[in-house]
Amino acid sequence: MKKKKNSMRMVLKDPALRKKWLREETTDIGAEIAGNLLISLAICSFVLQADIPLSGFSGVALLLYRFFRLPIGVTTLVMNIPVALICYKLIGRKFIIKSFRCMVISTIMVDVLGRFMPVYSGNRLIATLLTGVCYGVGYGLIYMRHSSTGGADFILMAVRKVKPHLKLGTIIFIMDTVVVVIGGIIMRTFDGIVYGMIVIFLTSTVVDKVMYNANAGRIGLIVTDNGADICRCIDKVSSRGSTILAAKGGYTGAEKAVVMVASSPKEMYSISEAVKRTDEASFMIIMNSNEVHGEGFRVI
Repeated sequence: MKKKKNSMRMVLKDPALRKKWLREETTDIGAEIAGNLLISLAICSFVLQADIPLSGFSGVALLLYRFFRLPIGVTTLVMNIPVALICYKLIGRKFIIKSFRCMVISTIMVDVLGRFMPVYSGNRLIATLLTGVCYGVGYGLIYMRHSSTGGADFILMAVRKVKPHLKLGTIIFIMDTVVVVIGGIIMRTFDGIVYGMIVIFLTSTVVDKVMYNANAGRIGLIVTDNGADICRCIDKVSSRGSTILAAKGGYTGAEKAVVMVASSPKEMYSISEAVKRTDEASFMIIMNSNEVHGEGFRVI
């Protein structure tokens, strides 16, 4: 604890560190506000009107709202408190504090600002799709800043600490499915269960896209006898740097050069065409890359 206090004092005293800390905090809070605004929009504009059962603590709070008119945001926050206390030691103080701030923002967004949000009363399937997209982008923004809205996230992180070998994806799916199915049964709507499952699928898909594909790219591996020429042509058409790796043919044993280059999907097409023109005998492999970090891409 003393070490943490001392490090915080150093940050506040050093202008450069203080500026960096303020920038990080501002970005965190901005992402949490934007993310929770989208989540609140999904709940207040689409879910309530379309009677779509949700997963997690939000799904339980939604059921309590329908039957007892308990505020969704406050109910979710109250349910999170005992879970946070139980998981405190396993998850850590910093993450709990950050997540609690995010939960407070979520409560305000849903219970206060939600009253002023427009209500969509159109097609139920469209409402479901929009819910999944808003949920996915919202949670993606929050997760990217290493924060959380609590609930199942606390439980999953605690389980990961105790049982790291367990498949968390399966656990998440089971937990979400149980809540959605129970919600659909209570609301007496089979269609609701189907729509709820669509929301779960869309949310997880969009979260992955937001978190891991926002800076997606392509990786090209070119096996050639003219490594230097290939590097020059790549630089000419895309201004991308490349790396030459030494290689040897498995069958002939001949020395080869493997040129590795990372680029955007659009640039890779121009690179592949330039490589064909430069060395028709070259062998090129193009692969998808979920994340590319470094100069010219996202800063590490």
